[in-house]
Amino acid sequence: MRIIIIGATGTIGKHVVNALAENNEIVKVGSKSGDYQVNLTDTASIKNLFEQVGPFDALVSVAGDGHFGPLTSMTDADFRVGINSKLMGQVNLVLIGQHYINPKGSFTLTSGSLGEDPIVLGSSLSTINSALDAFAKAAAIELENGVRINTVGPDVVEESPAYFPFFPGHIPVSMHRVAQAYVKSVLGAQTGQAYKIL
Repeated sequence: MRIIIIGATGTIGKHVVNALAENNEIVKVGSKSGDYQVNLTDTASIKNLFEQVGPFDALVSVAGDGHFGPLTSMTDADFRVGINSKLMGQVNLVLIGQHYINPKGSFTLTSGSLGEDPIVLGSSLSTINSALDAFAKAAAIELENGVRINTVGPDVVEESPAYFPFFPGHIPVSMHRVAQAYVKSVLGAQTGQAYKIL
């Protein structure tokens, strides 16, 4: 399979690359690194990526920025950081990418646990994660040619200790478990699912 991985060199992305590398062609994409670069907040950049890469069998997105901060001082501009990047960036990967993906291909987007299990300072990300899960559920009934779509929603991961203080009582999830959820989405047969890794 020819698999595009957006955010391939990131904390989670590098583990997803390793988990899917065997017997597959991995196309690594980043904002500044990788085989190709893309700006998720720019639809022209996303279209250019697909034009350069050409037909593919699966796309995994482990990318997108979001604002983390108190609701009492949050502004419209703060909130839109995640809307423009993590939400619409990943949505546009599907809206544009559906015209380039091979039949029976798949999209796997990254949401997160905060949609169902919110924490202090995470209201923007909670909203975006829930929206991504809902988008995948809805898009699954409209994508054509047998194309599937799922989301993976990890809790705080073991390789992000800087975030541990913000997740009191949470047990950091292993990178192996997280990576295997992406494998399940790409190599399995389900669609419209939100795989929560808690």
